[in-house]
Amino acid sequence: MKALVFYEHGGIEKLQIADVPKPAIGADDVLVNVKASALNHLDLFVREGLPGLKLPMPHIPGSDGAGVIAEIGANVRGLSVGQRVTINPGLSCGACEFCLAGEHSLCPDFQILGEHCAGTAAEFVRVPARNVLPIPDDFPFEQAAAAPLVFLTTWRALISRARVRAGEDVLILGAGAGTSTAAIQIAKKAGARVFVTSSSDAKLQKAKELGADILINYTTQEWDKEVYRLTNKRGVDVVFESVGAATWLKAIRALRRGGRLVTIGATSGPNPQEEIRLIFWKQVEIIGSTMSNQREFNEVMKLVLRGELKPVIDVVWPLERAQEAHARLARGEQFGKIVLTI
Repeated sequence: MKALVFYEHGGIEKLQIADVPKPAIGADDVLVNVKASALNHLDLFVREGLPGLKLPMPHIPGSDGAGVIAEIGANVRGLSVGQRVTINPGLSCGACEFCLAGEHSLCPDFQILGEHCAGTAAEFVRVPARNVLPIPDDFPFEQAAAAPLVFLTTWRALISRARVRAGEDVLILGAGAGTSTAAIQIAKKAGARVFVTSSSDAKLQKAKELGADILINYTTQEWDKEVYRLTNKRGVDVVFESVGAATWLKAIRALRRGGRLVTIGATSGPNPQEEIRLIFWKQVEIIGSTMSNQREFNEVMKLVLRGELKPVIDVVWPLERAQEAHARLARGEQFGKIVLTI
């Protein structure tokens, strides 16, 4: 089968299209003929190499995907060959204390497609049958591929973990990220007032179209001070943080007393400047969140499939433009998701 691969970690020049063996499935798996695969920042980190992550080469990246079931395992029920599906990229053992409690992303063996095992940037991908969700015949594969990782991650972070409620103020850092475009919609659906930051006025205007209320260009304003001013020196209730080192201390400063910072990533680096006194004196909560459990995935994807939440797609390119796609994402030029068709 045709797949996007790299044979060693490094820059975008390491990516190439190659013919690799089609994966064999187990009794509880399905084989999906992938029609669309969406990029995430995780793809950049995996290609460049993550500390402690050792992968068999060549490696196929890609966490998000949608397509058609090509084969089903002997134990699989309720699914059929030819069925259109999207994929939950979070893989868990199903048998540990956390999985049995329904908290799959806390599983000690938790993995993500494209990070720990072969991903979706290929003609075929093998996934456990419980990780696919049927989609309507008229729902585009590109949108079905663009939704899962960012919407399930953001839903858990804001709704389950940070407990966003109607009437609260939520600050989202970096308007153009896929998780940010999802977070704006989810926070507005929860009834919050949404603040967003960006270095681009064009991206801020697009964020406004998604529902953002307060727009802050951090190249012309000290965004933490501006948040403080706009909230009458109170601060926001929740900060949705995925940037990491570059924004961490200001994010804590932007919180109200007793506020919550929920972190899902660290695109600018994992070791921020810290001010412990600020944390305990303001009595803020620092909340970590990763991916979702199966229930949360089903909840948020129902809203996506009904059109109540909408994936934002930046560009749709063929798989052969993967190097260009990685470069666009690395430069931060995108607004929403970059999708590759296969």
